[in-house]
Order: sequence, then C-alpha cells, then structure tokens
Amino acid sequence: MGNHEPGSVVPRHVAIIMDGNNRWARRRLLPGVAGHRAGVEAVRAAIEVCADAGVEVLTLFAFSSENWRRPSDEVGALMELFLSALRREARKLDQNGIRLRIIGDRTRFHPELQREMERAEALTTGHTRLVLQIAANYGGQWDITQAAQRLAQSVQQGELEPERITPELLQNCLSTAGMPLPDLCIRTGGERRISNFLLWQLAYAELYFSDLFWPDFKHEAMRKALEDFATRQRRFGKTSEQIEAEVRASC
Repeated sequence: MGNHEPGSVVPRHVAIIMDGNNRWARRRLLPGVAGHRAGVEAVRAAIEVCADAGVEVLTLFAFSSENWRRPSDEVGALMELFLSALRREARKLDQNGIRLRIIGDRTRFHPELQREMERAEALTTGHTRLVLQIAANYGGQWDITQAAQRLAQSVQQGELEPERITPELLQNCLSTAGMPLPDLCIRTGGERRISNFLLWQLAYAELYFSDLFWPDFKHEAMRKALEDFATRQRRFGKTSEQIEAEVRASC
C-alpha cells in the first residue's frame, strides 16, 4: 500500500478492456449488439470521470484483431455501431476539449469508416483536456510487429545500425508513440487476462479487474478503480524502502 489518500494520485494514462457486452445482453435475452450499444453509456462515464480527475490519456479496447472471427452479422452490426458512434460523439468530444486518436490497422475497415475516423480525429486535433485513444482492429502483437518492420526498413535503407535499436527506439515506433505509458489497466467482465492488448505498453501498469459487465461499469465503478490505483505503491523494480526514501526526499 502507498502512503497516499485515495484519490490523491491520478494515473496519467488509463487503459480499459471493455469486456462483458455480449454476456450482459444474453442475460437480458437480447442480441449481442444490444450489449455493445448499452456499453456506449459506460464509455461516456469513463470519459467524464477520467477528464474530471485529470487523467491525460484514456485508451479503450474497442475491437481487437481477433474479433473478426466473430459471426459476420455481429461484426457487421459492430461496424455500423462504430460508424454511427463516431458521427454522433465526435462533436461532443470537440465541444468538451477532448482529442480523439484511433490506433490499430485501419486497412481492413470499409473506406467510409476510415474516412469517418479521419474526420473525427481532424475535428478534435489540438485539444488537451483528455486524449481518447480507441484501439480498433488492434492487437499488441501486431503493434510490436509493425514497429519492428519499421525499424528493419530503416536498417535495410542504411539509416540505422542494428546495435542502435533500443527499447526506447522501438517504443517510439508503436502506435501509441508520444503518449505516456499506461499506469492503470482495467478489465471488466470478470476475466483475468490482457488478451493481446498493449502488450509492450502494459509492462509496468497496475492491473484492476472488475466482475461488472462493461455496460454496468458506470461513474461510481470508474471512480472506485481510480481510488484503488491511488493506494498502490509503484516500484518499477525498486524496493519499498527505496520508494519511501525517494518520497521523503521530495517532500
């Protein structure tokens, strides 16, 4: 446990695996896409709580590279929901000073959806209250692979010596380049794994698991997760005594 009062330490970057939409819908005898629609309200709650708390970056795992394996009608419905949400929510983000970034491989999306992504990002560029990153057709292994490919091309073109490749250099080639690394990763729905999400970036993140399905993870649940984070002592390989000595020295 840390020496901070709950709520006094705010993560710079929160990443969320929004799990449980389908199960939420099934329990109500509804089609799976109904759970994803209901999950949009939880997204709004997460954005509001994080923006008010002073979080700098919020990354949401919206659609993984593995989700294409789901039934085609569900995938189609999700794409329609994604498109309509972008059109509807982008203006609200703009009005609230929130910047939208979309990370992942966009090439598989329909051109209309790709255009809407670009339009929404352009509308909100320059805002600094909160950066909202949506991971769409994203996978952590894909992210590391494309970063490695970029570095390999630089080596092939004679622009980079292999021995000059460092963890920092590779990190700057990831889709999250320029953003602070996640301090807190939340997963809803009762599962206890990270499912190929931000594999490199989550190396030192605190993990928080909730049994709530994503549509039920609203304002109070989000605040509880931030309060739990404030009780954690983050050591980054150091001992508790070293961390406590550093805190005393900074006071």
